[in-house]
Amino acid sequence: MTSSTTTKRVLIYRLGSLGDTLIALPSLHLVARAFPNAERRMLTNFPVNVKAPPAAAILDNTNLVHGFFRYTVGTRSLRDLASLWWQLLRWRPEVLVYLAAPRGIEAARRDATFFRLCGIRRLVGVPLTSDMQENLRQEPEQALEPEGARLARNLAELGDAHIDTPASWDLHLTAVEHVRAVEALAPIADRRIIAVSVGTKVQSKDWGRDNWRSLLTQLARFYPDHALALSGAPEESQASEYAADGWRQNSGGPIVNLCGQLTPRESAAAFARARIFIGHDSGPMHLAAAVQTPCVAIFAARNKPRVWFPYGKQHRVVYHQTDCWGCNLENCITERKKCLTSITVEEVVAEVRATLS
Repeated sequence: MTSSTTTKRVLIYRLGSLGDTLIALPSLHLVARAFPNAERRMLTNFPVNVKAPPAAAILDNTNLVHGFFRYTVGTRSLRDLASLWWQLLRWRPEVLVYLAAPRGIEAARRDATFFRLCGIRRLVGVPLTSDMQENLRQEPEQALEPEGARLARNLAELGDAHIDTPASWDLHLTAVEHVRAVEALAPIADRRIIAVSVGTKVQSKDWGRDNWRSLLTQLARFYPDHALALSGAPEESQASEYAADGWRQNSGGPIVNLCGQLTPRESAAAFARARIFIGHDSGPMHLAAAVQTPCVAIFAARNKPRVWFPYGKQHRVVYHQTDCWGCNLENCITERKKCLTSITVEEVVAEVRATLS
């Protein structure tokens, strides 16, 4: 077996965008500790949605990953697959660390075969058993294991990921990124900040802009001494402004709209200065959780409870487990998003007030 201290090249296989990258942070920190002298590159995908930042938008400047290989998810082009195989073969990785989402044992076996054909001799974390594929139930409450914990468990041969330690979620934000956040928040810097992100790239996760407007209407009355920081992709600016009108019309404090103004990492630095983050199950929510800002998260039941909740005990999640929970639908038409639309503004207000009490 390749010695960890003498290993020169490690390939990390992780697909997805903002949230997928963020929940893997403890595992990425573990890999960096296990292979301190290696060049670590990630095999990831080209973004599949304009709102989905690539992994590099999060991992640049962290020293957790030193470079990237990218391919189109689901491609069946033999030319593209041959090109990827040749790129990896030429780089000559000695170890593969598998952090991909579970797709079944047969798919994991096919992946393992491909990586061995790339000349990689040591494979770590390939989910070749049902336990490695599944989010296990944990004592004492028998709740499902968070996805970040499943990934870390599959890498147990490399050591303890210390998933409960804030340092394991450290983004290594730079001084420049912190300064940029301070500059962006300058118009509201003298106020305590409530950070809000109303956007989502998935229809089935969208609570609805009228709900957001009503929520901010009520919060403005409870917290007139606070300021509002809106965050999201550029195309979410208009929806954010619509929601913020509820805050404005009820004598809320000053507002700054950061949609499209900051990089994901700069947004994390801004969230670190907020008292609370309120948003959907989304990348910005995971960004706020990574910098230890308490989150009030509004979740559809498309995923099983807890698997994708923000990690940490300081967060509050509003989740209604309807009879169709775990559907994984991106567009919910038949049931009309009843798991999400049944969440009332009053429920969310109560969670915010409990967090800020």
